[in-house]
Amino acid sequence: MRTALVTGSAGFIGYFLCTRLLEEGFRVIGLDAMTDYYDVRLKERRHQMLLQNEHFSAVTGRVEDGELVRSLFEANRPDVVVHLAAQAGVRYSIEAPRSYLDSNIAGTFEMLEAARAFPPQHLLIASTSSAYGANTDMPFQETAKADHQMSFYAATKKACEVMAHSYSHLYGTPITMFRFFTVYGPWGRPDMALFKFTKSILEGQPIEVYNYGDMSRDFTYVEDLVEGIRLLIEAAPVRPEEGAGVPEGDSLSPVAPWRVVNIGNSESVQLTEFIAAIEEATGRAAERKLMPMQAGDVPATWADASLLQTLTGYRPRTGVREGVAKFVKWYREYYKI
Repeated sequence: MRTALVTGSAGFIGYFLCTRLLEEGFRVIGLDAMTDYYDVRLKERRHQMLLQNEHFSAVTGRVEDGELVRSLFEANRPDVVVHLAAQAGVRYSIEAPRSYLDSNIAGTFEMLEAARAFPPQHLLIASTSSAYGANTDMPFQETAKADHQMSFYAATKKACEVMAHSYSHLYGTPITMFRFFTVYGPWGRPDMALFKFTKSILEGQPIEVYNYGDMSRDFTYVEDLVEGIRLLIEAAPVRPEEGAGVPEGDSLSPVAPWRVVNIGNSESVQLTEFIAAIEEATGRAAERKLMPMQAGDVPATWADASLLQTLTGYRPRTGVREGVAKFVKWYREYYKI
């Protein structure tokens, strides 16, 4: 039985990933700080469901606690580590930047240190499409420069990519950074647009539509994202032979077993179309309150997922209307509406 350590296991993506790994026969250790950034009851419920499987164990603690992280690596010697734990949210990073410094940068440093001491077969670390920042050449390709992040959240995630590369080069740890694009679905985060829009529409309240609705996103259904992560686990990067070079379109480092991979739906959907999908699923019209662009945000994202397909044979495929309908169904059932 292979062992996986998943940080952020009580989170939205962490819950679905742990569920998938358990279904495939992994022993899973989940680490989560259970912070109150959003309703902790959602996190507790996710862990409760995971704990129904005897091969899942939950640990409450912070990734920036180096002693705790090292002890988990030493005691369990995980074959695979998926580091999802982070302080999320572009807008909140303006209000509370220190929490991003602590959770994202210090926390990732402790993961890298523990992996150096007790090397897993593959370390996968969550990054974000926000790392592309001010880039306007779309769809975003992993080989494009990403040097102009627009928020401190994005800056911390790009810093994690750079830190991970240095450790991979120095110590030979196979590391995959995956940049995900606007993940949504059942059990999603209450601070995300889909959750907020659905709640407001069902309560008859107006929704805040930023940049006056002139925005588009590459919306990625959570189970599609998890499928991508699961397949990437088996595609650990290998340092290129000296003088061999890197294949065209591959983000593999020329000096380390490190690469970055987009996981997105390869389709940029207008915000108006996304809202229309929510209206269709709820059976109610949205009252729109048009707002200017929020600081740190970007007008559009769009993933080129061809590298993911090359490495795994997989490309996300769930359409927005199908995914939104699944979320609204879950929301109604969970909140008994």
